Amino acid sequence: MPTQRKPPRRTRERILEVSLRLFNDQGEPQVTTSAIADEMNISPGNLYYHFRNKEDIVDALFEQFERDMDALLRLPGDRNADVEDAWLFLHLLFETIWTHRFVYRDLSDLLTRNRKVELRFRGILERKTGAARALCDGLAARGQLRATDFEIEALATNMVVVATWWLSYEYVRDARRFGQAGHQGAALARGAFQVLALTGAYLEGDARALFERLAREYLRP
Repeated sequence: MPTQRKPPRRTRERILEVSLRLFNDQGEPQVTTSAIADEMNISPGNLYYHFRNKEDIVDALFEQFERDMDALLRLPGDRNADVEDAWLFLHLLFETIWTHRFVYRDLSDLLTRNRKVELRFRGILERKTGAARALCDGLAARGQLRATDFEIEALATNMVVVATWWLSYEYVRDARRFGQAGHQGAALARGAFQVLALTGAYLEGDARALFERLAREYLRP
């Protein structure tokens, strides 16, 4: 039986794919619609047929990012999380952030110029904080974390702050290697560790030992 050929990707999808790559690699403010069209070997008119301007492209990419993030932040409610669940969640969170890293790389500039993105990103921050709080509550319900409600609220906020600005820190720390495939895994592992490490002072017994073992495994040079 002959193999079926995949249908060609639509131009609109290709524009978003190329734009995401260029935004991630060069920074969204540095990329023009002309550069996107040149990279795709299409005319600017063809690009403008699908997107009126670069802001429309940013909005569409942000919608993709928001869908991916919301799918991740819907934590399963059938059981309380343990340390391994929290570690896995943070790795997936940082992988999602990395896929759409242009949002975080140029966050302040992006939010200043795009009111729609600003409002929607604020909602993502609130949902991130809710997910972090749910993780901490789950650990507390398992007896793996001892903290007051006030401490958990502060802890959840701090976890979101570190997760949100981690890639900016990594970029400033080593801009030359930022984005290289070999650097990516280590940067994401460090980010997941730093976020989960905020819970370290509150972890107890086996949970603390498990956290330390996971850290040694994932952060070994």
